[in-house]
Amino acid sequence: MHAYGVQPSTGMLKMDAMENPFRLPAHLQAALGQRLGALALNRYPGDRVLDLKAALAAYAGAPAGSAVLLGNGSDELISLVALACARAQATVLAPVPGFVMYAMSAQLQGLGFVGVPLTADFELDEAAMLAAIAQHRPAITFLAYPNNPTATLWDEAVVQRIIDAAGAQGGIVVMDEAYQPFASRSWITHMRDEPERNQHVLLMRTLSKFGLAGVRLGYLIGPAALVHEIDKVRPPYNVSVLNCEAALFALEHADEYAAQAALLRPARERLQAALREMP
Repeated sequence: MHAYGVQPSTGMLKMDAMENPFRLPAHLQAALGQRLGALALNRYPGDRVLDLKAALAAYAGAPAGSAVLLGNGSDELISLVALACARAQATVLAPVPGFVMYAMSAQLQGLGFVGVPLTADFELDEAAMLAAIAQHRPAITFLAYPNNPTATLWDEAVVQRIIDAAGAQGGIVVMDEAYQPFASRSWITHMRDEPERNQHVLLMRTLSKFGLAGVRLGYLIGPAALVHEIDKVRPPYNVSVLNCEAALFALEHADEYAAQAALLRPARERLQAALREMP
């Protein structure tokens, strides 16, 4: 293993981390600075965290009976889910290629990892996924929606059948929606419409792709009973008062970030067209 390293980028057009390239307008920067400057940094985070959880639940349209768990980015949430499920012979399953932290967190927490290759066109191999679930009975199945790094937004019917199979084996499914601001749909709709069928599903998002990569704020939404179990392994005060207030400020100005995403989305088509013209 080696530590996570960030390469120097001074003087370069930095694109390797999939960050939102836009900053806030000057007047919003000033307003945020004034707000952060007034915080009581001599105190540990308190009830303001509850305000952020409520704001995130409202923003995402969380189903009734849900709870929200906050993390220092979604990376920490992935680790917390793995830690909560870590026991002898437990396994994590995910399509590959996928987000590297699924396998890494499994390794660090002592769980096995099973990667199921995607099809040639980067779709889920439903038969292989179902066979792997039946064979390995994974404690956790991760599905990035859309997938990182292939950008695939999986077929909804296939995803639901995989969720059904994982639940029948007693497993949890984590729908990782890190790139939700750039997707045409969210699994939160199915969690609201069919709560019983998705009662073992946890929806994970981050504000990094929303436009706050520097704030390090991830959140997990799911049935309260499940979320409360994972909350038991969360380190105390894992989200700072600065992270919390910056996230609340951003949600109050969500239209600004939505406008940024609306500018970025059409660039995909221009990039694809240029790539197709290359030999």
